[in-house]
Amino acid sequence: MSSTRTPKNKRWLGLLSALTALALLVIVLCLPYTRAAAQQGEPERPVYVVQEGDALWVIAQRFGVSLDDLVQLNAIQDPNQVPVGTRLLIPGLEGVSGELVTQAVPYGENLRSLSRRYKIESELLGRLNHLSSPAELYAGYSLVLPQSSATITDTGRVIMGADQSLLELSVLRGVNPWQFVRDNALAGTWQALPGDVLLTSAAGSGPGGLPEDIQAVEIDGLPLLQGKTTAIRLSGSGDMSLSGRLLDRPVNIFKDSSSTYTAIHGVHALMESGLYPLTLSGTLSDGTLFTYTQNVPLQTVDYPYDQPLTVNPTTIDPAVTRPEDAQWNALTDTATPDKLWVGKFRLPSPLDEAYCLETNECWTSMYGNRRSYNGGPYNSFHTGLDIAGGSGTRIYAPAAGVVVFAGPLTVRGNATVIDHGWGVYTAYMHQSDFKVKVGDRVEAGEVIGIVGGTGRVEGPHLHWEVWAGGVQVDPLDWLKRVYP
Repeated sequence: MSSTRTPKNKRWLGLLSALTALALLVIVLCLPYTRAAAQQGEPERPVYVVQEGDALWVIAQRFGVSLDDLVQLNAIQDPNQVPVGTRLLIPGLEGVSGELVTQAVPYGENLRSLSRRYKIESELLGRLNHLSSPAELYAGYSLVLPQSSATITDTGRVIMGADQSLLELSVLRGVNPWQFVRDNALAGTWQALPGDVLLTSAAGSGPGGLPEDIQAVEIDGLPLLQGKTTAIRLSGSGDMSLSGRLLDRPVNIFKDSSSTYTAIHGVHALMESGLYPLTLSGTLSDGTLFTYTQNVPLQTVDYPYDQPLTVNPTTIDPAVTRPEDAQWNALTDTATPDKLWVGKFRLPSPLDEAYCLETNECWTSMYGNRRSYNGGPYNSFHTGLDIAGGSGTRIYAPAAGVVVFAGPLTVRGNATVIDHGWGVYTAYMHQSDFKVKVGDRVEAGEVIGIVGGTGRVEGPHLHWEVWAGGVQVDPLDWLKRVYP
């Protein structure tokens, strides 16, 4: 019996060994394939969740990537149909993971302050936002952040004095100098420089690049627009002396309450689009000096081109226009400290204001229209609003103010200028008669003159100008909303 069963057992044992060897071979062969597959897999990438109102091209622009790359990476069939809640992989940010969000950069934050406040290294913040220079973080810039870091740490701020060391500052503030080092990601106490705004663990809020006395900066209506008025508001603690500069002109800042400072500034109608520095300077309540500069964006407005106008050649002769322009500009160059107007301006005409604003049928020429005279180039613009109305029509003050000019001019004809305070002026041209004189205080609705056809005109009408910060701006805006 045993002699006949042994060969059979051996055959089974051999078969079992062969199967085992085959299984091991399969496992061994699969292992390198698995590793290769893992190595060839997609790199780690961040994700953005599509929000209500998002468009794919806007998302691509926001993250600084091409639309084609975004479509290809996410295998999108129809770029015009991306549902809310879709999780999009963002190309060009390999090695960064997690969900991304975007926030507008407020004025007063720079790369250093944002890095400190969001606890993100400057290098990573630069990669996420494709920054080649810190200057690219203009006010209103759409900043990309990991969602886990998107909450600003509530901190206080203190500015380093010109001749101050971090140790001296620490003693004055009662803060351990190494706490400053830790809170501001400094390499050591020596890295804090004069004029630097440092964060502290003490409770506080406000723009991280500005001193603690300034709690908020609001720029009304970013981006800036050609021919428009912008209001800049600062809130802060203590008495500060503030000034500024924007678009090559001084920014006149006035204190209008115990904690609020306001400036009214105009954008020239021919100013080119781009980024322009807004500089704020001043003296804080403790005597500390500060200066801060950050770019703000400016966009063009599609103003129409008027038909070429034919006028008396004398009224476009540079020998006449240049001295008159210099005289005219000088009238509006001073910003008086008392704000005299209240609320919206009124239409300086007996026409129905509501009807005029609704239909735009009361204006014979709008502000900003590009102008050509006597066949010349379109190198000027209409500096005001032409309001319909024949000779003899009354002209009314749109708001309270003080008359600073009332007299005849070659180009502008019989003209009146009213100072409303804070660098805001209104002007009235081509009058047939004056009803006020220099020095008169006028109230809203008071008759100040009579419509005529004097100066450079093709017929009788009222040319009405509004000036803000030494620049003519669109008068219609002042009829539609309250400044500041």
